[in-house]
Amino acid sequence: MEISSRPKTVLDRIVDARRESIAHRKRVLPEVALKIAVEKKAPPTRDFATALLEPRDVATGSSAFNVIAELKKASPSRGVIRKDYVPAALASALEAAGAAALSVLTEEDFFSGSLAHLKEARAAVSIPVLRKDFVLDPWQVWEARATGADSFLLIAAILGDAALRELVELGHSLKMEPLVEVHTREEITRATDSGACIIGVNNRDLRDFAVRLETSLELVESIPEDCIAVSESGLHSAADLARLRAAGFDAFLIGEHLMKQAYPAAALQALLEPQAAATPGRTSA
Repeated sequence: MEISSRPKTVLDRIVDARRESIAHRKRVLPEVALKIAVEKKAPPTRDFATALLEPRDVATGSSAFNVIAELKKASPSRGVIRKDYVPAALASALEAAGAAALSVLTEEDFFSGSLAHLKEARAAVSIPVLRKDFVLDPWQVWEARATGADSFLLIAAILGDAALRELVELGHSLKMEPLVEVHTREEITRATDSGACIIGVNNRDLRDFAVRLETSLELVESIPEDCIAVSESGLHSAADLARLRAAGFDAFLIGEHLMKQAYPAAALQALLEPQAAATPGRTSA
């Protein structure tokens, strides 16, 4: 049997750890129990796709960009990004600042996330909340819905065609439109073939964590017009958002830039309305 000599990337190590965690958790909490929880206890889904297309109004009454604000405590490349990490307070402040939706990291080992963070954030807001994780198994989709998630991330690079289609279809059956993340034209084709309606181009290469805004600009024309196009990672200014909007993107996922600021909500407001002076004391979460 041929054994690959390719050294493992950070993404490989995350996926290996996730598979091990899923196997353990499935033994503790069978899928049938999650299905019962979804049927009897889960709140109705909020429309994630529509939230990414609706015009956003901030205090000035002007139209703003559709931003998915991400709650992330740490990452493999940066370590701890935000020590003062209170999901409910952050979520509430980001919604008030104009976020169209939220993304919450739930991966424990590399990002210091948890499903409890997602549950706390969702309870504090009325906008949709996406589970940001390395989803490999239908069990995780049921787990996300049982926790209250309205959407979930799928990474095309770590899923085969059959698995990608299965997970997209399961999301649709639960009224959860997933965000399918891509990094190449071939992955865009695979995503659309799976039935995905929301395509996210990640400017960060998860193999080495290098960031290139040009990745979005190079790939946007390959995203079908009837799909919602999202640019992810490495977005730092209103000029970045304007450039990507002009190129054809509908929405933007921003996490690290916000989380490393003293006042994340004020930083978001500055992106949405760069001429508006945010008041740090009013958005101090």
